[in-house]
Parts: sequence; C-alpha cells; structure tokens
Amino acid sequence: MRPAWSSIFDDSHLPRYEVADLGPITKEWAWGGSTGSGVRVAVIDSGVEADHSAIGGVKHAVAIEPDPVAPGQVIITEGAHEDLFGHGTACAGIIRQVAPDVELYSIRVLGERLAGQGVALMAGLRWAIDNGIQVVNLSLGTSRRDFFGMLHELADRAFFKSMALVCAASNLPEPSFPAEYASVFSVAAHDRHDPLSFDYNPTPPVEFGAPGINVEVPWRGGSRLVVTGNSFAAPHITGLIARILQNHPLLLPFQLKSVLVALAENAKRR
Repeated sequence: MRPAWSSIFDDSHLPRYEVADLGPITKEWAWGGSTGSGVRVAVIDSGVEADHSAIGGVKHAVAIEPDPVAPGQVIITEGAHEDLFGHGTACAGIIRQVAPDVELYSIRVLGERLAGQGVALMAGLRWAIDNGIQVVNLSLGTSRRDFFGMLHELADRAFFKSMALVCAASNLPEPSFPAEYASVFSVAAHDRHDPLSFDYNPTPPVEFGAPGINVEVPWRGGSRLVVTGNSFAAPHITGLIARILQNHPLLLPFQLKSVLVALAENAKRR
C-alpha cells in the first residue's frame, strides 16, 4: 500500500502552477512604485475610525463579540463601526502611511479597555481566512497556554491559504501567541523613524524590527498621539508586505519572508 499523500504527486494528479520571479531582489523590485493598490489588508483590533483624515475610509467592517447567552459562541455584526479605544485606528493609519491604497478591512474583536476574549480573536481570524484577506495585522495576542493549540491551527490554516499574518510581539518579556509561531511574521519595535526601515533578527522567535518607539499615530476622535509599543511596529511590516504583493501577487508567505530578510537594513550583502 502506498503512503498517504503520495497519490497527489502522480503525473495525472499533480497540478501546474505559476511561480513568481524572485530575482534579483532589490527594494525597487520589491515595492518600487507600489502603493498596495488592490491588496486586501485587515486590521484585527479595537475597530477603525473610518472617517479619520489619516484613514480615508475602509472597504468593509465587521464587529465580533462573545455571545452573552451562549458561552463559546460569538455574535458577528457586519457594517460600519467605531473604534472603541483608538488602537486599531493607530495601526490602520500606519498601514495607510506605508501603503496608502490598500483595500482596508476592520475586524473589531477588542472593547473599550483594549481587552477581548480568545473566542472573538479566533472568530476574527476565521473571518479573515474565509473572506480572502491577503494580509492581516494582529497587534495583539495572548499568553494563555490554553489558546496555544487553537491559535496555532488557525495560523497554519492562514499560511496554507497564502495569507500573511503579521503579529506584534508582547511588550512584556513573556511568550505571546500567535506571535511566536513560525508561520507568522513576528515584529517588535526599534527606535528609528523611517517607515520603510526594518531589521531582521536571525535568532527568533521575534523576526523583524520596525519603527514603534515614540511614533506619531492617528487616534480615535480625529486626534493624534505619540505612542510606543510593538503594536505600532507590526503595521509597518504589514504595509510593506502589501506593497510587495501589489508588485508580486504570486509570492507565498515563506517567499515574502525571504524578500524581507534579503532587504533588511542589517543584512550583509555579498
């Protein structure tokens, strides 16, 4: 008896597919002339203030909250919503700064205290996967081990759907999920302010560093704030990935990582 999965590699079953041209990898090749146009990007957060001058609207919004009468279930409400805290607007504004023409989606899973439940987070990720989102910014996470397996399964599902899941590391020196999974783009802050400047860490779990210390961002109520946190580093990488995908839509998540590694500021080029 043949091993499982071997039949898919029979000539009669094996599909042909298009591949991206990966070289030579330069910044101009990667994102030159790109604005992220047509790339579907979701911010899973506290909501996005669509009419903020730094946002310029969202293509679609969905709010997800735990069902108060059915434990473990959620209520999903499609349509425009407000940012309940300001954090999601900040992340969306950074994405717009880097990639101004993305198709922006807001998936609200956090409340007024920037807190939420794991069931809402997982439902938000499922919604993004099921609705063909290409890049997801997740400037939040959990340190609870009981969510490790379920979030890991969703992160892998996103990876196999060719969705780039960009996750901010915790601001505390502790494990945070899904930021520590190999299938995601994990990001922490560095103190430079060029929105296109990023580093690669060859000793993960945190892989990429981007601006996130004393950065000015949009906030709820049409305001702006100066903030610090890994949350604000992640959307810089999200925006760059969107720009790369506009130029090279066939790139898979592991190829996108290779492009970023090749173009990081601390890379030694031979």
